[in-house]
Amino acid sequence: MARFFYFDLGNVLVRFDHELACRQMAEAAGVAVDVVRRVVFDEGMQWRYERGEITCRQFYDHFCQQTKTCADYDRVHHAASAIFELNAPVAPLVAGMAAAGHRLGVLSNTCAAHWKYCLPRYSLLRLFDVFALSFEIGSMKPDPATYRDAATLAGAAPEEIFFTDDRSENVEAARAAGYDAVLFTTAPALAADLRRRGVEFNY
Repeated sequence: MARFFYFDLGNVLVRFDHELACRQMAEAAGVAVDVVRRVVFDEGMQWRYERGEITCRQFYDHFCQQTKTCADYDRVHHAASAIFELNAPVAPLVAGMAAAGHRLGVLSNTCAAHWKYCLPRYSLLRLFDVFALSFEIGSMKPDPATYRDAATLAGAAPEEIFFTDDRSENVEAARAAGYDAVLFTTAPALAADLRRRGVEFNY
């Protein structure tokens, strides 16, 4: 049975909407939505940010340069980050596992601004022991290095780790790295996956 349990953040613990980010950033900068989508997502700046290749300031500076604007720094980052809501059905499952003494972690592709936004807003995140975040470890799922570094942070061998993610390519890569990984669909389905593995908790 697993000794450590990793959960993805986006669309597992919290839901998010990149299109909302584009609309809000466009409003903050006074440009068209398709311009923001191209600069931030289509040209890969967001993924460089999530890999920790650029800082929050560099993200902002590049955004302003490419959109030919000088929007307020805090407003841009808030617009980019105010896109999350708690995936409420998962909260009691996580709380039950924490209460049962299971060690929990977040393994996520995310950036500094998104994490800074989520951490103080969702008390659920305080139930986790370890945070393996792409912008801090310098790689993103499904890169094999991400799973190696996450196992090191957890202090567990890959075969001792259970992981759930909403993207099949990330689940497959975790399995290739030695994890016991399942695709997340719903909280009840995840609870059933855990119970089939003999994990005891109240939910």
